[in-house]
Amino acid sequence: MARPRSFQQVDVFTAQPFLGNPVAVVLDSIGLSTEQMQAFTDWTNLSEATFVGPPTDPGADYALRIFCPGRELPFAGHPTLGSCHAWLAAGGAPRSGGDLIVQECGAGLVRIRRDGSTLAFAAPPLLRGGPQSERDVDLLVRGLGLAPSDVVAHQWCDNGPPWQAVLVRSAELVRSIRPDTQVIDGLFVGVVGPEAAGSDADFEVRAFFPKGEGMAEDPVTGSLNAALAQWLITEDRAPHDYVAAQGSSVGRAGRVHVQRIGDDVWIGGACTTVIDGVVSI
Repeated sequence: MARPRSFQQVDVFTAQPFLGNPVAVVLDSIGLSTEQMQAFTDWTNLSEATFVGPPTDPGADYALRIFCPGRELPFAGHPTLGSCHAWLAAGGAPRSGGDLIVQECGAGLVRIRRDGSTLAFAAPPLLRGGPQSERDVDLLVRGLGLAPSDVVAHQWCDNGPPWQAVLVRSAELVRSIRPDTQVIDGLFVGVVGPEAAGSDADFEVRAFFPKGEGMAEDPVTGSLNAALAQWLITEDRAPHDYVAAQGSSVGRAGRVHVQRIGDDVWIGGACTTVIDGVVSI
């Protein structure tokens, strides 16, 4: 039987509502079945919905299940930050007593760092890296409407979502892409290019992913930016501290703050609560 549950809808990677990537956060998942969580996620028509519950690992502050339309995900970036923001806003207190929060999810334990009004997660290890095959790159070039000479480098950036990433010559080229979604149907495609001097960001990022029976563009993507940062910084293609812009092609203005500290790559940004109330599930 349905009952009221605390609920927030959070806009992630923006301090201004409606310019980031929203996530639906159900703050009490006790008693919900996987089928109920999936049905609610599909109904929201958002890229993801999450469900907070008590952790099973003694080192975690809370457990999180993450769903996108049609399936559950072991990890996703913007839902991680948005859910942590909602948990803290609802009175959650880290076991550390400080500014380190530990989330338990399908990918294991994820560390989240609070720095004033922003949150950042430590990027999980890549499940698959390394260059893509010539056939894979040819398909991406054709599907993105690029010339082979536009691609500077390419990489598998699989950290749950199996992102296939290409680094192109410029941010302007990234923004100009008009993908042939039939060619890249079923793929998770990330594109990144360096921004011109004087911009408030260092790179422009776009992400295309399967949705339903077609393809969609994600407004701002934590998992892709995490994997891109691990690749680009390791190969000295990006500084250890930079800002990525994402969403301009879909009317958003997300800003993802990347920082490498020691062996960790932290992916962060602002979060803004847009809806705070209850949902009956």
